[in-house]
Amino acid sequence: MATRSLLAPKVDIPKPVYSGLGIASVAVILALWCLLSYGGLVRSDFLATPGEVLAAGWERILDGSLWENTRASLTVILLGFLFASILAVPLGILMGSFKAIEAVVEPITGFMRYIPVSALIPLLILWIGIGIEQKIMVIFLGTFFQQLILISDVSSRVSKDLIDCSYTLGATRRQVVWRVLLPACMPGVMDNLRVTMGWAWTYLVVAELVAANSGLGYMILNAMRGLFTDVILLGVFTIGILGLLTDTIFKLLRRWLLPWSADF
Repeated sequence: MATRSLLAPKVDIPKPVYSGLGIASVAVILALWCLLSYGGLVRSDFLATPGEVLAAGWERILDGSLWENTRASLTVILLGFLFASILAVPLGILMGSFKAIEAVVEPITGFMRYIPVSALIPLLILWIGIGIEQKIMVIFLGTFFQQLILISDVSSRVSKDLIDCSYTLGATRRQVVWRVLLPACMPGVMDNLRVTMGWAWTYLVVAELVAANSGLGYMILNAMRGLFTDVILLGVFTIGILGLLTDTIFKLLRRWLLPWSADF
């Protein structure tokens, strides 16, 4: 395939070429890692080799600690994200569609979404304690207000002509909301949930910063104290793999639940 075609904007490329480019980019990064670590260009206590990371992973799979830490982190991530989404999706759609609700909610949302979640941890400890509830609340606060503003933007961009045509054809307000507005919003909603799930994973280490005794973030922070870069990289790669899995799940759910949306 001509290079000019590969670099043309908004032009599809064959799937084998697409997959090959993705594999090549990963191979280049892996080769650079091997060169730096095995070649002795970086000290081993600053950058573990791929073999050391694999050995650390295998050791923790055998003793069950990797599974236990992964399970603990997944519990925190999924519960915090679920609670945030259950509230943010309907409220965001209403906020973007009804000006009265926007007037009430937007000032609070605009204020809260700029506050770093880490700055709220001392208050969360005072109000909730140091149990799993505090960690779930960190994920909730880190994603809820971002979801709210993104979903309200999706809802506000639904064409008013589409709504007016529905009324012209005899639809009631309830039918417009359930059979026109919601189907028009859902593709954008799913895309934004997929994006904010990535943000939820980035808050994991923050959530497990205080008084944690399990979780991938705890594993990374504990390894950092001893400068065990193999375990640190193991935790980072595990989070990355889990993030890719959740991203793929959202893509599949979008195609399955929203067959009317063609822009995958």
